[in-house]
Amino acid sequence: MFKSNSPSILFLSSFPPRECGIATFTKRLTTSFDKEFNPEIKSKILAINDSDTSIYNYPRKVILQINEGEIEDYINRANEINHSPNIKLVNIQHEFGLFGGEQGEYLIFFLELLKKPCIVTMHTTLPHPDDKMKKVTRTISEKCDAIVVMNHTAKNILHETYGVKKNKVHLIPHGVFHVPFPSKSKAKKALNLGDRFVVSTFGMISRDKGIEYAIEALPEIVKQHPNVLYLIIGATHPLVLQREGEKYRNKLIRLVNKLGLEEYVKFYNRYLEEWEITEFLKATDVYVYPMLSKEQSSSGSLSDAMSCACPTIATASQYAQSVINRERGILVKFKNSNDIKKALLEMLADKKMRKDMGKNTYFYTRHMTWQNVALSYFNLFNNFAKIVPKKKDKLPQIETKYIKNLSDKFGIIQFANHTKPDTHSGYCLDDNARALIGFVELYAKKKKQSILDSITIYLNFIKFVQKKNGRFHNFVSYQKTFIDQTESEDSFGRAIWALGFLISCDYLPENLRKQASVILKKALKWVDELESLRAISFAIIGLSHIAEKETNEEIIKLINNLAGKLINHYREHTGDDWRWYENCLTYSNYKLPEALFRAYIVTRNKSYLDVATKTIDFLSEITFEKPEYFSPIGQDGWYFRGGKRAYFDQQPEDASSAVEALVAAYLITKNKKYQTHAKISFEWFLGKNHLNQMVYDEATGGCYDGLGRFSLNFNQGAESTLSYFLARQAVKNIYN
Repeated sequence: MFKSNSPSILFLSSFPPRECGIATFTKRLTTSFDKEFNPEIKSKILAINDSDTSIYNYPRKVILQINEGEIEDYINRANEINHSPNIKLVNIQHEFGLFGGEQGEYLIFFLELLKKPCIVTMHTTLPHPDDKMKKVTRTISEKCDAIVVMNHTAKNILHETYGVKKNKVHLIPHGVFHVPFPSKSKAKKALNLGDRFVVSTFGMISRDKGIEYAIEALPEIVKQHPNVLYLIIGATHPLVLQREGEKYRNKLIRLVNKLGLEEYVKFYNRYLEEWEITEFLKATDVYVYPMLSKEQSSSGSLSDAMSCACPTIATASQYAQSVINRERGILVKFKNSNDIKKALLEMLADKKMRKDMGKNTYFYTRHMTWQNVALSYFNLFNNFAKIVPKKKDKLPQIETKYIKNLSDKFGIIQFANHTKPDTHSGYCLDDNARALIGFVELYAKKKKQSILDSITIYLNFIKFVQKKNGRFHNFVSYQKTFIDQTESEDSFGRAIWALGFLISCDYLPENLRKQASVILKKALKWVDELESLRAISFAIIGLSHIAEKETNEEIIKLINNLAGKLINHYREHTGDDWRWYENCLTYSNYKLPEALFRAYIVTRNKSYLDVATKTIDFLSEITFEKPEYFSPIGQDGWYFRGGKRAYFDQQPEDASSAVEALVAAYLITKNKKYQTHAKISFEWFLGKNHLNQMVYDEATGGCYDGLGRFSLNFNQGAESTLSYFLARQAVKNIYN
């Protein structure tokens, strides 16, 4: 029996090197699960073998095995699991053909004896089962604690056909690859596909794939479009090989030869590695999914194709109907090559439609990335096993590639169309100030010339936008002209923050600090005139960095004057039910108390500490009303005194402000509630939010632009990405 000191989730499933779809699914799910929660919680595998003569060279993660046809194995494994204190829950990846007995009934012996919480993921739910299948499914549903399905139709079928209570069935989508939005032309070039129009089907080949109907659709298509290439990617299913060898593949090859399509259809007969699948799918212009089974309730191959921005032509199976609509592809009749031909000709003729479909499929699948799916499984597991880890605080690596992709030698571009810099939006002072702060902080840990180069770019931008009178332009066009003469106090304050922070960092080259000092000196005469509470707060934060490093009476005087304005606003607006500086909560709220915390550090004025503490606690009561996650004030209505707060259109900038302020509050007061809240605020970026979705995009290193009521804003602009960058660097200061 295996031994482990860490709590474990045991997954009962087939597992690689066994070749089957469920094995691939489980490998990807557990890999993502471990990435998020290992070593505090480990995933382990109870592998189901297809016969007692099969021998697989399993990885160490596989700690137990069952031969599908041996009833004793099911009984013995259940007893062993019951006696293992570290196994907290069992997740069964269920397919009827995976387990022994009629309709997989041997699994019931296992469930009868199992005393651990158990959740079953059902990969197939047939709407018209025979009596035996219905009985087995009902028994499984009675013996487990919860069931996971991958589409709404399957959930309804379990309730209406099998009598399973709806509240016992949970919808978690099939996972997908997490890849940056692909360039089809670059992907084709990498595969030497040139200017071919690539149509593909991938997966383990078997008769139920219906590939012959796609081939039969091609003769008329290639006459009109001779650059079409149909790729049939994947090895024959192992069970098919055992049963009939390569009969089906050979049938397809004969059909290709008969129709004279040798130059237009190519077979790639291999069991593909994950990276190979993504490379082929990124190069695919249209994905064809001619599956013959109407009842198929999940599909890894279709999901993966959609995640790589492939417009799809699919037969109307249960799963395809749940993920494909006219915005993402075309549903066709079963066993109908003419339908496939019409759909493919329509896509070939309309490039714009095809491009829009590709974008829509990609964005639709963002909630389905394996990381999001693993988070959803964890949340469900935790309902039954209470496996909340004792946080070892795993943080994503700091990445700057995407920030540099948004930047050029002049500065950082404001907006992005998804991940492509939108040069029409130009540059703004706010973002370049944020970028300067982030790279100055990063240079403290990594003394690299490339980081210094970035610091120089963003500092030069601030110098460029400074007016002769010391104030700043805010917006600059891509052509390097000023496009808005209206001054922004907030931008001014953020520039003071960036300059003050840079000047305080004695690990930077002296020439950069001198340059920043010259810019700051010209701007200081305007600081006292600031009225915007956020601009005042940004300026205090920047000036306090200088005052912490050197005694400067002029700077201290400015800090006191600015802090006094915050204090006066607090006294004017506070009451029994409202402890704040104004009658509304809008954006960057946490920066106001953070400014007073920092003013206290350099002045030791206890009134600053008192108001900072009261206001950050008031704000925390609102934004942590559900203590398990951070909920910033939504921009869709804000929160006005006496009214109702807005929850949606949450912004990364607000989460970042919370992280930075709460980290500062903890470091100054040593109150652990601020440390806890800072970590939870940061986890907003990592999926601990009302959508349970990642806002930080690990595939690109960027950050999505907002969190709506039902979905993310999929653009990854400078403000959101830099907000994550600043939060990620701030939060490291409270980890041991």
